Amino acid sequence: MPAPDTITAAQLARLIGTPDAPALLDVRTGEDFAADPRLLPGALRRDPRQAPDWAAEFIGRPAVLVCQRGLKLSQGAAAWLRHAGAPAESLEGGFEGWAAAGHPLVRTDRLPPRDGRGRTVWVTRARPKVDRIACPWLIRRFVDPGAVFLFVAPSEVLAVADRFGATPFDVEAVFWSHRGEGCTFDTMLDELGLRTEPLDRLAKIVRGADTARPDLAPEAAGLLAASLGLSRMHRDDLTQLEAGMALYDAFYRWARDAVAETHNWPAPAGRAA
Repeated sequence: MPAPDTITAAQLARLIGTPDAPALLDVRTGEDFAADPRLLPGALRRDPRQAPDWAAEFIGRPAVLVCQRGLKLSQGAAAWLRHAGAPAESLEGGFEGWAAAGHPLVRTDRLPPRDGRGRTVWVTRARPKVDRIACPWLIRRFVDPGAVFLFVAPSEVLAVADRFGATPFDVEAVFWSHRGEGCTFDTMLDELGLRTEPLDRLAKIVRGADTARPDLAPEAAGLLAASLGLSRMHRDDLTQLEAGMALYDAFYRWARDAVAETHNWPAPAGRAA
């Protein structure tokens, strides 16, 4: 059992990547961060010495504080958040415990610069279908929950990227795009250090749906059908993105927790359908 107001790495790992994930705040010292500048998926850097100033940002939102070993910095910052009215816990064992358990860590040297409000800003072609919904889902669930996505005319993606300081993705001749037989979703998993069994399973489905190879995974045809249906239901790209977030949440939970489960009717005697 974890100590009061702490959460174990195993418990936190079950929340990351889901809509119910807490805000993750990395409060390691600058020296510790420089020694290993990776972050827990979705974590934001915060200065623990300034916790009284930023604690109010998280009122009403669960938060988990992460320092190097789960001791004074994370526990003190979490106490400040609770004082401000935010439900906050510290990560038992801290960054070191998370890394030792083999949980994923995001490479910050691959992340785009953040804007004045601390958000990564991305731009791609309008009317997204598969990859251009899958990638924003991955970024918001595992990299930057506050990420901004701009959808523009295909001919204007690079110019908008330059003029507005956005990072282009899923267009030709940019860093975040298809490579070989992989799609942009695969590139992001590789570059960000997010290769986990559930995300690899989801990547195969995305790849099959996005590159006309439904033979890669039985679920690929279903993802493509749902994606094309959403694109016809919603004229606004951001509305479609929000609808697509729920779709990918469901596919991710299946990939993580339910691949061995089947469903049949009528149900066997004594078993619920």
